[in-house]
Amino acid sequence: MSFIEIKNISKTFNEVKVLDNLNIKVEEGTILGILGKSGSGKSVLINMLRGMKDYKPDNGQIIYNIALCPECLNVEPPSMNNKSCKCGGQFEKMEVDFWNADRQIFAAIRRRISIMLQRTFALYEDDTVIDNVLKSIQGHDEEESTYMAIDLLELAQMTHRITHIARDLSGGEKQRVVLARQLAKEPMIFLADEPTGTLDPNTAELIHQALIEGVKSQGLTMVITSHWPEVMKNLSDHVIWLDKGKIIEEGDPDTVVKSFMEHVPKPKISETFETGGTIIKMDDVKKHYYSIERGVIKAVDGIDLSVNEGEIYGVVGLSGAGKTTLSRILYGLTDPSSGRIDVKLGDNWIDMTEKGIFGRGRIKPYLGILHQEYSLYPHRNVLGNLTEAISLELPAEFARMKALYVLNAVGFDENYAESILYKYHDELSGGERHRVALAQVLIKEPKIVILDEPTGTMDPITRVQVTDSIRKAREELDQTFLIISHDMDFVLDVCDRASIMRGGKILRTGLPSEVVEELTVTEKDKMLKEKP
Repeated sequence: MSFIEIKNISKTFNEVKVLDNLNIKVEEGTILGILGKSGSGKSVLINMLRGMKDYKPDNGQIIYNIALCPECLNVEPPSMNNKSCKCGGQFEKMEVDFWNADRQIFAAIRRRISIMLQRTFALYEDDTVIDNVLKSIQGHDEEESTYMAIDLLELAQMTHRITHIARDLSGGEKQRVVLARQLAKEPMIFLADEPTGTLDPNTAELIHQALIEGVKSQGLTMVITSHWPEVMKNLSDHVIWLDKGKIIEEGDPDTVVKSFMEHVPKPKISETFETGGTIIKMDDVKKHYYSIERGVIKAVDGIDLSVNEGEIYGVVGLSGAGKTTLSRILYGLTDPSSGRIDVKLGDNWIDMTEKGIFGRGRIKPYLGILHQEYSLYPHRNVLGNLTEAISLELPAEFARMKALYVLNAVGFDENYAESILYKYHDELSGGERHRVALAQVLIKEPKIVILDEPTGTMDPITRVQVTDSIRKAREELDQTFLIISHDMDFVLDVCDRASIMRGGKILRTGLPSEVVEELTVTEKDKMLKEKP
């Protein structure tokens, strides 16, 4: 008997079928991987399994075969059938039609399911790391809870941050604390929706190992979605390839991943681009913070950097290296503690440390930035986000044509771009929202474009399309790109030069192949040595 049975499930949002007659079985203690590109229906299925509001299937059933204690309504996996409950009762086998179940049974099952959502750091920002984990532990006394929290943080390799405030953590560190919090709930089912899509390779590897030790080796049942083949191979027992809500193929991870990757195109090989003179200069730039818990934090610590006009320049490094702070300083969102930043506009050099219309205000209209924590205007549709919301006052038909052009540039085919123009952000997948946010930057045709993790939630197919669109924009619009990324393949494919950043400093600048090799080998060795 399967633990989870998905029977003839279909789901439609605004007349678009996102899940189409799915039939899937998940055995207790196994890990099901769901592979697919952005918009394939992966996240919808995960939210449906969790019982999230607005995700009730239109047709079909989600069946949970559980062991239920009728005395206290405690829910356990089916292997607990006929065993004793801690309340003194006895577990009984029960087949539950989840979305049509009694309200109390529905809630009881939900409490036993943990979920990690993509790009969502569900933490108490003002609490310490250990307090965040302790708040998820129930049914244990204070001493047991403390030891349990420490063990989970050790599993997530976060004991070195145990007393730090959550808001001071990097994105990768927050994700590891989220993992510890979800495991602290002692779930019977663990759901993970793109848990490592926005993380650097080494931090992603830490999450993978923690999932193997905390979920797979403990015999927990897990459903994990990803567009990264490595995740499927490393974690899954059985893989389903989903596309447009339908199962394309299913089977052992190696076979399905191989089929999926055969459909990923290679980036177009472009001729060497002739860059111009220097357009960005950063000299001895520093940004130091002070934290009561951590003392002086040297987010950026004496950076010297120059970027040429028309160049696609990459900055790579592990989570917490200071890359995002560097991009915010360049754009003028964060003032440096010291140093000089100059950006060329025509024949003039603009001092970016000087505020006002005679300082950095002169060049702001020519700069574009995609933040790592991007957001779209929730009360505007895609067309509105691309035009009205960023003050592009264009005739209606021209605005529509320009929006379609830029959506096509970031990987939407013409027909699909037409279909999403009037959708709102909550009707798009995570990867689709990311691409719309990128389109929102490119539609303004800025001279200098700063992209912070532009491919974090993008599947390999879309990543190639974005690579080609950036090269095309550089050639046709004379744009210069500074790209902050942990996506090594993307950096290799798109960048002319790159720098490694670590501990707020630039360690090396060179060809992308040289920099990526050093990051993936040297940095991994350093991280292992520093591991608590």
